Amino acid sequence: MSESSYSLLGLWPIINRWKKLVLAAVVLAAVLSTVVALLLPNIYRSTAVFFPTNPESTDPDRLVDGGKLELGGRSEDLDRIITIGQSQPAAELLINEFGLYKHYEAGAPGNDAAENAVLYQFNSNLSIVHNERDAIELTFEDKDKELAARLANRLVQVIDSINQQLTLENRRSVLGLYKLRFDFLQSEFEQSRKQLVQARRRYGIYGLEQQGRYMAREIITLESKVHQAEGSGNTAQAAGARRALEALTDPSGPNTINLERYVQGTDSMGLFVARLTDLQERLVKARGDYETADLTLRGKISSLYLVQKAYPATRKSKPVRWLIVVGAVVVTLAASIVLITLLELYERNRRASRYRPEPTTGAGL
Repeated sequence: MSESSYSLLGLWPIINRWKKLVLAAVVLAAVLSTVVALLLPNIYRSTAVFFPTNPESTDPDRLVDGGKLELGGRSEDLDRIITIGQSQPAAELLINEFGLYKHYEAGAPGNDAAENAVLYQFNSNLSIVHNERDAIELTFEDKDKELAARLANRLVQVIDSINQQLTLENRRSVLGLYKLRFDFLQSEFEQSRKQLVQARRRYGIYGLEQQGRYMAREIITLESKVHQAEGSGNTAQAAGARRALEALTDPSGPNTINLERYVQGTDSMGLFVARLTDLQERLVKARGDYETADLTLRGKISSLYLVQKAYPATRKSKPVRWLIVVGAVVVTLAASIVLITLLELYERNRRASRYRPEPTTGAGL
């Protein structure tokens, strides 16, 4: 006995026999889907668009030295920004700041169920993607369009702040090194200056070049007086000039400034002056470096280049109510057709098996 064949054209008589039930199911689905679609709240979407920058190009120290901002972000910069935006600390900061426990009706904070619910809802409403123009689009959805825009803009600020914090601690350590270097040089400079003052008092040298000229001029003058006095036979004048010359050249003489002390102090004074000059130059540079590092650390340069702020949406993004109704009707119609077709096949097979003749057996003669 040949198997029964079925075709799509054979569905129409089946649908026609069950048309009232099919029509009732479709009408019921349309009514229920319409009610559900009308009860769904409008969801608004706000999007902020920005470019990440290379952290090295936003280093204030480099900008002070004439560096330039690089607006194009590298792939690692894009990945880092997206990771920061999707991180739990950033989410918890915004959840607490905007009171999203109450807004999402997740319950009171402090228990795992409420925290998991609000985090899930927050992450479901958030989207951070890298578009084809190497920019980052941060989108936030919410039934409150003003809140969606404020959340998106605030999250951009949080991402910028956290991105700067990644290098802030290292820069503070560098600032500490600048301060340590400046304090050390300042201490050495003060110590060297005191040593120079003590050396000047000890040797009686307060101006190397001026005192050298004075010493040479006086020695030449006294020697000339000695020779003149001896040549003219003025013994008393020659003896006085000789005593004055010995006081100027003898280290045990009564003069505060004499040639021997000047010669002894010249090398020490030269070393002290050179040391003090070197420390002064290094101290001035270290002070400038420290002040520059301190000022640049206090100044905040954005690590993001904001192209478009998030604005409150002028129209809803979802739900598409007509699509919900049409989809419910189509699904219900298809399910109804499948169900009645299966019922018809079941009834047909049951009737066929009922009227099928029993096989007979007999003994051969």
